[in-house]
Amino acid sequence: MATNRVTALKAHIALNVNDITESINFYRKLFGIEPMKLRSNYAKFDVANPPLNLTLNAANVNGQGTLSHLGIQLDTTEDVLQVREEWIAAGLLTRDEMGTACCYAVQDKTWVRDPDGNEWEAFAVLEDDLPEQTPASTTCCAPQSANTAGIAATTPTAAATAEATPCCTKKDVPASATCCVV
Repeated sequence: MATNRVTALKAHIALNVNDITESINFYRKLFGIEPMKLRSNYAKFDVANPPLNLTLNAANVNGQGTLSHLGIQLDTTEDVLQVREEWIAAGLLTRDEMGTACCYAVQDKTWVRDPDGNEWEAFAVLEDDLPEQTPASTTCCAPQSANTAGIAATTPTAAATAEATPCCTKKDVPASATCCVV
């Protein structure tokens, strides 16, 4: 059965960093470009070569790894849904976030988690470069059920996990505070 594969726009890597200013300066030098989006706790570099969407998220790392999450940027919501169906057909558990405010943009996305707990997203940007806002609470965002958070888990286990835990936990969404700003 031949299937037309979705063509990805670029890879996405999100890093948690202790010092956002120091990290911005490092990546400016590394890639020789300025960030395309800059906020007090966030920077996005749109690297042409290699094609890469690199984001830096201010976080208190404290000996943890600096990886926030990984992603594949796609062109449309239809592409996101097609990738989700491919992942499901391959036996992966997926979790959707449609119309979610993340990384100062409105996005449609689907998530999977690798065996080590690393989160991967396939996403399409619907609206970009939103202004910086105050988080809904000091714990990143207020606990919400899967329905009110805009999360549609595609398995019973994922649905139970989404409803049982507040957002910004590894069992729901990545802990990156900028991805939980409402």
